[in-house]
Parts: sequence; structure tokens; C-alpha cells
Amino acid sequence: MERTIVQMLSLAAEKYGTRAYTTKKIDGNWIACSFAQTQIITDNIAACLLKKGMKPEDKVSILSEGSSQWVNIELAVLKARGISVPLSIKLTESEIAFRVNHSESTMIAVSHNTIEKVAKAFNDFDHKVVLVYLGNDDDRIKEVSTKMKWKKNKDFVIYDELNNEGKLILENNPDIVENSVKEINENDVINICYTSGTTGNPKGIMLTHLNYWANSHDAVKLFELPDATFETLIVLPVDHSFAHTVGIYTAFLRGITLHFVDSGKTNASIIRNFPKNLKEVNPIFMMTVPSISGSFMKKMRQEIHKKGGIVEKIFNNGLQAGITRNGDGFNKPKGFIRVKTFFPYFLANILIFKKLRAVFGSRIKYCVGGGALLEAKQQHFFAAIGAPIFQGYGLTEAAPIISSNSPKSYKFGTSGRVAPSIECKIVKDDGTQAKVNEKGEIVIKGDNVMKGYFKNEKASEEVLRDGWLFTGDLGYFDEDGFLVVTGRAKALLISKEGEKYSPEEVEEVMYNNVDIINQLLVYNDHRPSTTALVTLQEENVKALIKANSITDAKGAYDLIIKTIKSYEAKAESIPTMWHPARFAIIEKPFSEDDGLVNSTMKLVRYKTVEFYRERLELLYSDPDENRNKNLEIIKKLFF
Repeated sequence: MERTIVQMLSLAAEKYGTRAYTTKKIDGNWIACSFAQTQIITDNIAACLLKKGMKPEDKVSILSEGSSQWVNIELAVLKARGISVPLSIKLTESEIAFRVNHSESTMIAVSHNTIEKVAKAFNDFDHKVVLVYLGNDDDRIKEVSTKMKWKKNKDFVIYDELNNEGKLILENNPDIVENSVKEINENDVINICYTSGTTGNPKGIMLTHLNYWANSHDAVKLFELPDATFETLIVLPVDHSFAHTVGIYTAFLRGITLHFVDSGKTNASIIRNFPKNLKEVNPIFMMTVPSISGSFMKKMRQEIHKKGGIVEKIFNNGLQAGITRNGDGFNKPKGFIRVKTFFPYFLANILIFKKLRAVFGSRIKYCVGGGALLEAKQQHFFAAIGAPIFQGYGLTEAAPIISSNSPKSYKFGTSGRVAPSIECKIVKDDGTQAKVNEKGEIVIKGDNVMKGYFKNEKASEEVLRDGWLFTGDLGYFDEDGFLVVTGRAKALLISKEGEKYSPEEVEEVMYNNVDIINQLLVYNDHRPSTTALVTLQEENVKALIKANSITDAKGAYDLIIKTIKSYEAKAESIPTMWHPARFAIIEKPFSEDDGLVNSTMKLVRYKTVEFYRERLELLYSDPDENRNKNLEIIKKLFF
């Protein structure tokens, strides 16, 4: 049996026919492209690309927000035996140029919202690159092409015209695409996906048909997805491997409909339109990342706090009752505890939780979290209100799913069960395999493991050994067989004696127990003590100051530090040498604009350390001056 993405599309077109595969909001209406239409359109575009001279392994970068056109251009490239290079719309011009040049892309597909950015990067391309404009011959492409002196059909081509030309080509040469598809091998590279560079320069990850085939089938088995019933709203960028696999490819296996958030005329519209689109689309499941779900949780709590009184009391009692009833998800309390917590939970569920869930629509069954570790407090919160978020774990090198919690088996604070087709072991520093609850590096083997890094044999050899992928992530299997991920090996805290520990493990405890923390970076690089950079949840700090009748910056500072350090009572399992001894309060959140978080809002540690190098040094060299800076920031923010 062929194990390729093209074969998956072909079977889906036959099985699901007119069922909507992708939809995009255009001029106020949701326009659908069915599975059968997708098969036809991608044949047309593939025929045109082949006629224009596309050769096997030619690369096509895609820089666009999620849309039917994004999906169709990639699938057409695959049918023509090319390789797609998905790019984040949040890249800078220099980052775009690096990836286009490194991947040797001969074409780049752009949208109305991204063409200007590509135009600015254009002069930095070190070879000829033809643009594919994902739309029709509108004013936008005319404006930019005139400004750049691009010539149509030489410097750029139009998506709609590729489709129309392809129809005519297939009328005269009906076998052109079929002959190309016959030559496809399951081990052919179809994507070069660049890492976000959270621990260094980006590498191009080569993923094959088989990698995605295996991982998509694993996703279906992990979640026991029903056939032709599920719909989802895609808010994550489709260049991100999680949305790429679980969205675009897994949809073929179960007839899932993918609705793309309305990006309007600027990509900033995505966040603005997301809540409105949720109500319009009414999805059955969602893919999310901690920053998005965390924002929802924060707003929900704030709205309840504003109501105050009996509403807030019912909410708090019901939430605690729900958390108690759920236990850790896998081990739930029985008997008297369930009886005792029934009424406060039942009351809150009827009066409040139902309304909170409505923000996701009326059909939501669950969300799946990826991209970064989801703090346990979020998992407990959303499960208690009846909209659970199941934490998964993966990395792009694994296409990307390695494990996940799911409705049939979940445990809060873990990353779930390992996918059915994957072998996973925990390897200790001495090379031996760890026992239950023993930490080490997570190492996997399976058909989902990448072919290697593009043009980087050294890096490939470092992580691929005898068929095993050494993930660089640390973790362990608990007594119930769930995988627990504790952090990155390369982002370790290192004491001056050379001892090592995962910063994420410390941060997890702090996030879960201190609600005034917004963002956090725990730091120790061969230093005598551990320190931390902290941004604050301003609304929670204001409430804390008010509740304690604080009237000056010094009193507020002492209270904030005391509150932050209150996590220590919950951190008995973490050696005290890794507890942050000093804190640098940062005035504004770590942001994408500063390059400190990536497209999935994951902290880019090495960049954050460099950005705040002076402040980190001050924590060690002059704690009194650091205190003064903290006082200045608190005074500015709260007084």
C-alpha cells in the first residue's frame, strides 16, 4: 500500500466527496473547498507547475496565513514531486531571506497580507525566486509588482490563473499529473520545516510522506477520532508542525473540516477575529498553545472577579470542587469526596461553567495543547469547567506527535501516552535505560522520525543514532505509564559546580502556584545561585495591593516578592539550590516584536538571556541596584 500524503488525499476525495475540507471567510461569507474540489484544484495547479518546468525536489516556500489556497498550493507542489517550505508569517525580512536562500527555494507563495514583507526581503535572495500570489489579479499584486518592477509570468504568477491554465493543460495532457504521482516514493522529502530557533540558529527539518502518514494515523488512534463529524477552527499558524499534521493531513483520514480564522487585510486581524469566528464556526475540537488558553483562563477569571459577591463565591467553590473531583485525571477520588463536592460543582456548572464554555461555542468536546508545556493549573481549570485541554508532546523532528493525553486516557501534569507506532525510552547520562520515575533524555524510534537536517550532516548525526532520535528533551515515565516531560537538556540550569537541572521544572511549579506571574525565565549559568526574570499579571497585582491596603512602592515590592516566593512551599521535590534567590521584575512582557517569543508564544531562551544580559548580571553583581530598578518599575506600573 502506498503510504503518501497524495494517496491520503485521493482516498479522502473518494470517501468524503462534497464534504467541506477547508473553509475561509471571504467578504463576510464562509467559502468552502470540499475534499473532491481540493483533489481537482491541486491537480490543475500541479499540471501547470509541471508544464512550467518544476522538477523533482524543487522547493517552494509558503509565507501566508492559513487558508484553502495555502493548503492547495502545498498539495499541488507535492503532486509535482516538489518540496514545500512552510514559513511563519511572523518572520522578519532577514529571517525570510535566510530560509529561502538556505532551502534553495525557486518559488515563494505569498498572500495579500505577506507580499509586502517578501518584497522587502526580495533583494536579499541570492538566486532567482518566482512569486506565487495566492489570490486573483487584484489591486494589491498590481500595486506591489509595479513598485518592484516585477513582470507577470516572469517574476510572479497568480494562483487563480495557475488553476485555470492547469485545467487546459490537463485537457490536452490528461496524464501529466498522474505520471508524476506514480513516481512518488513514501521516503521522498515533502517538507523542509525550519525550527523556531529557541536554543540556537534554525535548522531545516526534512520530513517525508511516510513521516506524516505514520503520525497522522497515530493521531487518529490516540484520540479515536470519529468519521466525518469533526470540525475545528485553525488559529495556530499552519507552518507550525502541530497544526500542519493534526490539521491539514489528519483531516484526510477522518473527513475533518478545517475552518481558518479570518485574517482580514492584516495578520493582526487573526487575534481580533478569533473570538467572533469561534461563535460562527462552533468547532467540535480545537488545537491550542498555552499562551492562547492562558489568555482565555485569565479573562474568564477577571470577568468572574468583576461580578464579585455570590457569583464569585459559587465560581470559586465550584472550581475547587471540580478540581477535587477530577483528581489527577487518571486517579479520581471516590465515595465521600464525590458526594461532598457534588452540590458546589453541580451549582457552578449550571449557573457559571456552562456560560464560560460558551466562549468556545456550544459543541466543543475538548482542546489539544501543543507547542509548549501546558501548566497543570490550566489543565485543572479547563477540565473543571468542562472544556478539557489535553496536553501533548512532540517536536517537528518527529512530525511532530510523540505522545498525548486524550479523552480515553489522561493524567494532568503529564504529556500522556506514547503514540502507538512509536518506541520511546528514557536514557540516562551513562547511556543506560531509566526505570520508572527516573529522569533522562527522551529517545524515540518510528516511521515518524525525520530524514535529517537539510544540508547539515553534523547536526543530523548528533540527534539520529542507529535509527533513534535523541530529542534533547528530559523526562520520565511515571508509575501509570504516562510520559512526563520536564524540559530541554540544552536549556539546563548549571551551577558553578557543574550540577544541572531543568528550568522548566522550576517554572512549572511557580506558574501553577503564583497567579501574579505572567512570564518567567529561571536562570543559572555556572553561578553561585539561581535567579529569575519575571513579568507580572498586572490586574492580579493590583488586586493584591488593594486587598492588603498597600499605598507605596516599597510595601508593594515586599509583598510581590513574598507572593512570588510562596511557591517554595509547593516545591519540596526541587533542590533549594535551584529556587530563585533574586528576581528582576521586567516592565513589559517578553514579546515577538523583541524576538523573545516565537510564533507559538514559546520563550526563546537564549535570545531572552542576551536581551536582558545586563539585568541578569546586575542580579549577581549589585543586588541593591537591582532592587532599586524593581522599585522604579513597580512605582511606574502601580502607583
